[in-house]
Amino acid sequence: MKIFKKPDNSKKEFYKDFVVFKEQVIKTKERFLLSESDFFPCLSDKQEVTLFDTHYIYHPAWAARIIKGYEPKEHIDISSTLHFCTILSAFTPVKFYDFRPANLILPGLTTGHADLSQLAFADNSVLSLSCMHTVEHIGLGRYGDPLDYDGDMKAINELKRVLAVDGNLLFVVPVGKPKIMFNAHRIYSFDMIMEYFSGLELKEFSLIPDDAMQKGMIINAGREHANMQKYGCGCFWFRK
Repeated sequence: MKIFKKPDNSKKEFYKDFVVFKEQVIKTKERFLLSESDFFPCLSDKQEVTLFDTHYIYHPAWAARIIKGYEPKEHIDISSTLHFCTILSAFTPVKFYDFRPANLILPGLTTGHADLSQLAFADNSVLSLSCMHTVEHIGLGRYGDPLDYDGDMKAINELKRVLAVDGNLLFVVPVGKPKIMFNAHRIYSFDMIMEYFSGLELKEFSLIPDDAMQKGMIINAGREHANMQKYGCGCFWFRK
């Protein structure tokens, strides 16, 4: 079965590679079935460097290092990337909650449903808490949640309510010029986040800038760094 009738350059290269590879098979013991009917063309992966989403690689790495530093007995995560809670659970017991529960089965990890507008935790009860690259979506309907212009503020107030005295909160949102890019996400200024979390101590602000692919993450960044971004990733470590 021929998949490509009129190959372009990348498809021609694919077929050329296949011919060379098939010649190698003929000269050795065939250990696998090799057929054109099983083609799975990946035509854009030949890059000089490995490309990645800087936001979603750097911010979980940042958070894991902070949590490792204070070593909580248990960590609660609300709707951050699944890569974070699954890896963190290898060395810290994690309870992960999401509006759309994830059926994850791993030692050290429990999962469940949570609505950020009304968390089912008592006041001042959570000593180690994270909510990363999540609040900017609340109320925009993208994930099936109710439309609510102030949904993000309700979520932030809930995070502040449940965080225990002396507790740590790792909070991540896009930063730059404030705007809503409906229905994907909101972008916040540094000052907005500081105002919304008034009453908490900022232990660290780090930034994944627009040019993070070239420069990496800025640890202990400043307000001016955040406000220069178009779509930066602000990483806030708060303590109550």
